Amino acid sequence: MRKRIPPALGVALVCCCLLGVSPAQTATKAKKKSAAKKKRRPAAPAVSAAARGAALERVEGYLADSAAKPFQQPGALVPFFEQLVRLGAAENKAPVHIVHWGDSHTAADEWTGGLREQFRERFGDGGSGFSLVGHPFLGYRRFDARGGGTTAWVPSGLRTGAGDGWFGLGGIAMSTARPGQSLFLQTECERLEIQFMAQPHGGRLALYDGDQFLDEIPTEGELAPAYIRYATEPGPHRFVLKTLDARPVRVFGWVADNTAGVTYEALGINGAEATLLLKWDEAMFATYLQRRNPGLIVLSYGTNEASDPLWHHESYRDAFAKVIGRLRTDAPAATILVLGPGDRWIMTRGRWQLVAGIDDIIAQQQSVCRELGCVYWDARERMGGAGAMRDWQLAGLAQGDRVHFTATGYRRLASTLFVDLMQLFEAYKKARPESTDQISHGRPVGGPPKQ
Repeated sequence: MRKRIPPALGVALVCCCLLGVSPAQTATKAKKKSAAKKKRRPAAPAVSAAARGAALERVEGYLADSAAKPFQQPGALVPFFEQLVRLGAAENKAPVHIVHWGDSHTAADEWTGGLREQFRERFGDGGSGFSLVGHPFLGYRRFDARGGGTTAWVPSGLRTGAGDGWFGLGGIAMSTARPGQSLFLQTECERLEIQFMAQPHGGRLALYDGDQFLDEIPTEGELAPAYIRYATEPGPHRFVLKTLDARPVRVFGWVADNTAGVTYEALGINGAEATLLLKWDEAMFATYLQRRNPGLIVLSYGTNEASDPLWHHESYRDAFAKVIGRLRTDAPAATILVLGPGDRWIMTRGRWQLVAGIDDIIAQQQSVCRELGCVYWDARERMGGAGAMRDWQLAGLAQGDRVHFTATGYRRLASTLFVDLMQLFEAYKKARPESTDQISHGRPVGGPPKQ
């Protein structure tokens, strides 16, 4: 028996034929639109101006009440603060690099972008630093650098870390084996570095600055992390990498630096958990991290772990300690700052409920930081404690999913964290020892008063 075609679908098929679009293409687009609709975050309910104003007032009260003791182990910030002091000294203008790994809160670059702007305004613009190449996943962006590429580049790594682990500093590699494929970066810098993988039978890349050909980069060799550096004229640039043959190439990232100032390098992956770092090849990761020589490493995880049924108290604590241990080994002079997860709710059977797992994640992260000498900033406590996300949403500072913040909310968090850091920085400058020989090996001796 013949199936009857619905009238609406029949009209669509006729239109497709007239426009030269195949029904298969139309079906594919329809599926993508349907999937996109399913993934949309729930919209926040309408809120009156009075209710929004009252919620905003409560949020400001939370922030004021939690401002007295924002950090645990604040003395561990001393080596980082010393780098900032020396950055302002005429005789030492070496840049200070901040590398921030995290989940979707980091990937959108709202929170990290706000921190970057404030560090740059106070200490100078060190450039965009490390950024991923191309457009590796939906939602990835950097406000200080614009990048992209052609469509034949295939990402690997991402939130699962599946594959060979050769994903570079950011946990994502972009690969192709087709000629004529390109990647671009628009940014301002004085130095450029390209990080890629050397591999047997690797292809060649051509590097351009605008229309000017700069170099041909061979990637053939024994399997190893590789990089190449160039000095550039200060100012804006549009760099382009283009494949020259039908041989495999794998690129990890751009590094765009200035000779002084601060870089704030956001390396977020949607859905990521802290232990994702353990799936990346250790030797390759160490090579690239040591090249960045960060003054401050920021880890911002826990939102996804809180609802992951695979984690238990002991297993998460051990795994998180292993992540910190690897970073300590690879960058022993860096200060490590852990930002705990914010408040989070979940809709269950038509009702909003707090995600109970946040408590355990915070407790285990705090325990590891105490043991290993890391600084801890309890984001949930700082924003008002368990349940505060409801008021952040009503105030227009959080999205309808009660997990993510709005652009305004992320910027508010950025300002809060920056002010907390700078208050301690000013205290450190006043108490700073005349001889900085007391500060060594990434461990503080003295420093800001304990809180």
